[in-house]
Amino acid sequence: MEIKISLDKQNVISEIDNRIYGSFIEHLGRAVYGGIYQPGHETADDMGFRKDVLEYVSQLKVPIVRYPGGNFVSGYNWEDGIGPKENRPHKLDLAWQTIETNEVGIDEFQEWAKRAGSEVMMAVNLGTRGADDARNIVEYCNLDIDTYYSQLRRKNGFEKPFGIKLWCLGNEMDGPWQICAKTPMEYARTACEAAKLMKWVDPSIELVACGSAHMFMPTFGEWERTVLRECYDHIDYISLHNYYGNPDDNTPKYLAQAVNMDKFIKIVEGICDEVKAEKGSDKTVNLSFDEWNIWFHSNEQDKETERYVVAPRLLEDIYNFEDALVVGSLLITLINNSDRVKIACLAQLVNVIAPIMTEDNGCWLQTIFYPYMHASVFGRGTALNVNIDCGTYDADELKDVPYVTAAAVDNGNGELTVFAMNRSLDEDAVVDAELAGFEGYTLQEHIELNCDDFKAVNSLENPDNVVPNNKDIGETITFAAHSWNVLRFKKV
Repeated sequence: MEIKISLDKQNVISEIDNRIYGSFIEHLGRAVYGGIYQPGHETADDMGFRKDVLEYVSQLKVPIVRYPGGNFVSGYNWEDGIGPKENRPHKLDLAWQTIETNEVGIDEFQEWAKRAGSEVMMAVNLGTRGADDARNIVEYCNLDIDTYYSQLRRKNGFEKPFGIKLWCLGNEMDGPWQICAKTPMEYARTACEAAKLMKWVDPSIELVACGSAHMFMPTFGEWERTVLRECYDHIDYISLHNYYGNPDDNTPKYLAQAVNMDKFIKIVEGICDEVKAEKGSDKTVNLSFDEWNIWFHSNEQDKETERYVVAPRLLEDIYNFEDALVVGSLLITLINNSDRVKIACLAQLVNVIAPIMTEDNGCWLQTIFYPYMHASVFGRGTALNVNIDCGTYDADELKDVPYVTAAAVDNGNGELTVFAMNRSLDEDAVVDAELAGFEGYTLQEHIELNCDDFKAVNSLENPDNVVPNNKDIGETITFAAHSWNVLRFKKV
């Protein structure tokens, strides 16, 4: 298969907001306890954080981490996780049917984020709680004056504010699985008033309103319009959530799922602009795709998990090679929509549907770690439009899916990176690349992730079963059948 890829340095999509490469830690399963935090572990630091996990998170250069949920946040009292640990209560977590010890709360997590080189994207409880508690936690985290909650933070050992600048107004509030789920108007009014109070406490913060829980919800569309009409003047982003999977073992269709992600983004973008026009506003509400990943492998095993224990094994999907290809294509889609998607969170980061897995005797990297790392490390700068001339295929209801999908990023410092995924199961793609405006740039590195076995996985015992390799650079660029590729051009 011969394809042509063309791009122009002047044909720009947008400057990429680095927060598009964010992730997520929820009080769920072993994400916190036994994941990022394990006092007594041989690698634990002075606060009980696993340094082996921190090292891998640092390799990913995760710019922002959403916390503490997720479904968990809709029943969470943030005050339970501050102050002396011996005074913190053990509580039932109704969202995931577990026991929460509250050993880790915002006091600890904001410090973990600093040690990971990341920022915190804090979610507030708009399920069992509301505007009053939302404004109080902003005061606790961000104010440096003589008030009750800022003094409480000081009493707890933190003289300086945490400076958390990005906040989520609840989570998936139209989902019937959500604690204290709401109708569109119930949520819109709650979110509007919470947003007002939070920004009155700290005008420098940015706020993300809940979109519908996913694009197949009965409320999808109506929910977004209602929330935007009510909250438009007080919010900065609206959220999108969606997970992808291959339960029917239909690989061609699975490799095309980024088409659905792109459609979802375009629909929500259109609704935002529709409401903007209705209001005659000069303000643009952008998108926060703050939950996305593959999630289906662990569904059956999770049904057998014991209820109301501390940190059970939940949502521990083991990812295979084809999952990595799909994650790569979803990252390409986010880059290509970076004019409106300013924040995105791979859900989640450790143990729970995650690229990093831990056991007491070590940690290891899943297949999806690699495209995520490549995009985060090499995908910072300006996204360029990429034109691809290639064949297409049909996969059930998905029609005319291009065999090759790609994104390009100019880092502004003499480097151009092209990310590409070849969806063809059996044909290599021989590439004719036309790079206008990049005279003097030559291909310095071609990273490839490829495997003959679509179901191949990594493990603690065999951590290098599916890993990327550097290809020899010749006169011809070739994307192998079913492969993830990173082309790094440099000006010489």
